[in-house]
Amino acid sequence: MNIRTNIGTKVRNLAALALCVPVLAGCVGAAVVGVGAGALMLTDRRNSETYIADEGLEIRALSRINDKYGDKVHINATSYNRMVLLTGEAPTEAIKADVEKIVAGVADVKSISNELAIAGPSTYSGRSNDSYITSKVKARFVDANKFSPNVVKVVTEAGVVFLLGLVSQSEADAAVEITRTTGGVLKVVRVFEIVSPEKAKVLDKNSSPAPDAKAAPRQ
Repeated sequence: MNIRTNIGTKVRNLAALALCVPVLAGCVGAAVVGVGAGALMLTDRRNSETYIADEGLEIRALSRINDKYGDKVHINATSYNRMVLLTGEAPTEAIKADVEKIVAGVADVKSISNELAIAGPSTYSGRSNDSYITSKVKARFVDANKFSPNVVKVVTEAGVVFLLGLVSQSEADAAVEITRTTGGVLKVVRVFEIVSPEKAKVLDKNSSPAPDAKAAPRQ
């Protein structure tokens, strides 16, 4: 997936998520379009505003990178709680540094983890393999049942798996152990934001839908 295609997908997702927010808040008169796209917000530890802000950050970052470099680079920008992870390939150290500078100029970015490799763009087969590894890791999270799978975001680049999320130390350790023992994984990189177990419980409670929340009736 090139940057332009990636941006288009993220824009569509963001539009759907924006429609979801009133529904998830229990507003009966709100539209139900995009509820499926917003379902993950119900179990994500970020509040809906931060979740959508992260999607917006990714779109703006990728758009600015594409405007300057186009197909010369293969970049993925993943924002979690306004902390941006950059993965993919840049042809030179200078471009790698410039991409980070571009992203740093996007409003509301708190920090950047620049994990770009100095190389030409990866092949489509390589990217497909990365997607397969990501799906295997997520499936093993579900099978292990040691934490809610949706609290850990998984990004794979050239067999290296990056793990993001607002998690307790025990959740982070469990996620890393499961990931590193998954076939095809070459390396695991922690990009977690560690919180106390008590804080994690509070975040889980706050992310749960209200008991009396109802979706809008179909027209």
